[in-house]
Amino acid sequence: MTLARSLGLALLTLVAAFSLLGPLATGREFGRVYPDYVRAAPSLTSHPTQAEARAALDRIAGRMRAKVREIAFEGDGAHVRLEADKPIDRRALVYFERSDAFGPARLLQSAPDGRSLEIVAPLKPLWLPLGADVNGRDLVERLMLAGRISLLVGALGSAVALGVGVAYGGIAGYAGGKTDFAMMRVVDALYALPFIFFVILLTAFFGRQFVLIFIAIGAVEWLDMARIARGQTLSLKSREFVLAARSLGVTPGTILRRHIAPNIAGVVLAYLAVLAPRVILVESFLSFLGLGVREPLTSVGVLVADGARHLQDAPWLLIAPAVLLMTLLYGLALAGEGAADLRRGS
Repeated sequence: MTLARSLGLALLTLVAAFSLLGPLATGREFGRVYPDYVRAAPSLTSHPTQAEARAALDRIAGRMRAKVREIAFEGDGAHVRLEADKPIDRRALVYFERSDAFGPARLLQSAPDGRSLEIVAPLKPLWLPLGADVNGRDLVERLMLAGRISLLVGALGSAVALGVGVAYGGIAGYAGGKTDFAMMRVVDALYALPFIFFVILLTAFFGRQFVLIFIAIGAVEWLDMARIARGQTLSLKSREFVLAARSLGVTPGTILRRHIAPNIAGVVLAYLAVLAPRVILVESFLSFLGLGVREPLTSVGVLVADGARHLQDAPWLLIAPAVLLMTLLYGLALAGEGAADLRRGS
């Protein structure tokens, strides 16, 4: 096993483990919103910080129609004194446990007129190592979901291109003559079709649906596979073993399945390693343009587009998905290079 293939497989395994097994470790929902941590910066310490806790207290006090007069942070909690012009409804303390920063508040002391309360509220620790997005969602969870979407698109898009392209190209190459000419002219016509225009038409007629990504990508990416399969079939159909099978009365479908397909598998699989990162890149490009997946789902392209819009004030929103995309594409590229070296060596 070559070094390139080993490194590529290691990177792919890392991305797959992060995307597929990561949610099991965190136990959070990818769509969970934390309003108190909108665009929170990456940190290796838990939230809330004292500044975030003070800001959350001001918002809670505003809902209670009170003001924060004193704050003292003691251990994992906050000792707070609230004052208001009118008696404070103690039932409003429920706002503490509804916040992202605090747990249920405990009343320590109340003024006789009810306009002053002393409470203690425990801090609710939350880890956001890569920060939060503009809606207050954990960026790690969003990256895990984006990784799953990209892996799914890469796998299914490549599978569609493999199945349709090999079957189409194999039939065209084996049939030859006018059939081959007509089938390849269809391929040429599809090559001339503007890809983005085709996607816009699909979106206009059917709306932004996840399945349209596979239709749009599958309508284009199988064309190269068909040309490769056709060329390999043309070179194999005059070989002795194919001629012997035809002389024995073996049907064309059986010859394609048992004799042609196994012999072109090496070339096809080597190209497939190149096709997979291209499919992922096409999906990311569509999502970047707003033609891909939509909320609450996300993809690497969507995250990159969101990060680009907030590059100046929240650069981590762009850096994190860009690193994930580069790691995935680089791993696939190295794996493909290793597969090509292995084929040349054989």
